[in-house]
Amino acid sequence: MKLGIIIQARVGSTRLPNKMILPFYNQMGIFEILLRRLIPIAERIPIIVATTESTKDNIIADIALKNGMKIFRGSEENVLGRFLEASKEYNLEKIIRICADNPFLDIDDLEHQINDFYKRNVDYWCYCKEDLTPSIKTHYGFWSEGVSREALINVFEATHEKKYLEHVTNYIYENSDLFKIYYKSIPKIIENKYYLRLTIDTLKDFNVSKSIYKVLIAENMDISPRNIISLVTSNSLWLTDMYSEIKNNSK
Repeated sequence: MKLGIIIQARVGSTRLPNKMILPFYNQMGIFEILLRRLIPIAERIPIIVATTESTKDNIIADIALKNGMKIFRGSEENVLGRFLEASKEYNLEKIIRICADNPFLDIDDLEHQINDFYKRNVDYWCYCKEDLTPSIKTHYGFWSEGVSREALINVFEATHEKKYLEHVTNYIYENSDLFKIYYKSIPKIIENKYYLRLTIDTLKDFNVSKSIYKVLIAENMDISPRNIISLVTSNSLWLTDMYSEIKNNSK
C-alpha cells in the first residue's frame, strides 16, 4: 500500500494574500521553511505539493521543485478534487495531508503518524483533543492528518457541497459513523494551553510566529511544542495577540 504526503499550497488567501511567500526568516517564506524541514522525509516517501493551475501559483511550483518535491496542479476551488487527482497521478492509497500555513509542524509526531497510519486499516487518522476534536479544527498548528484515497472518493460521491470540496476532510469527521477513524490524543500539556495559535491566517498570526521562529533559531532551539510553549508563556505580548486572533478566527 503506497503512502505519501500531499501539501496543499497556493498564494491566494482572503485574510493574508501571499502568506506562503512573504519573507518570514532569512528571506524565505513559511512554505519554503516547511519544505526544508520535510526534506529528510522526502528521501523515503513521496511528497507532493498540490497547488492550483493559476499562473500566480507558478511561484509555489517553482519553490517546490527547487526543494526536491513533486508537484501537482489542479482546481483552485475544488480542493478535494485536486487531492483525488494528485493521489491518482502518484498512485497513493494513503495520504498524509499537511497544510502549508503550519511552519511549526511537529516532525516527530508526523513520523509517528506516517508509521502508524501505514499499518492501520482506517479511513482517517488524526491527532485530537480530549473531546475528539481533530487537530485540523484547532489553532495549535502542530499536526497533520491521514486519510485514505478510498475515503476521499466516498466523500466526492456523497456530496459536492462547496464546504466539503474546499475543506477536504470535514465530511469524514462530521460523519464519523460512516468511516473508520483513529484518534490519537494530543498531550495534555498542549491541550491545556488554549491560547496557543501557531497556524497562520492573518497578519498578526504571521508577525507573532515570525518572532517566535526568530528566537528559536537565534537560541539554537529545536522547533518543538515544548520549546514553543516555554517561549510563548514567557511573553505577554504574544499571548495577548494569540488570544485575540483565536477569538476573531474561530474554526
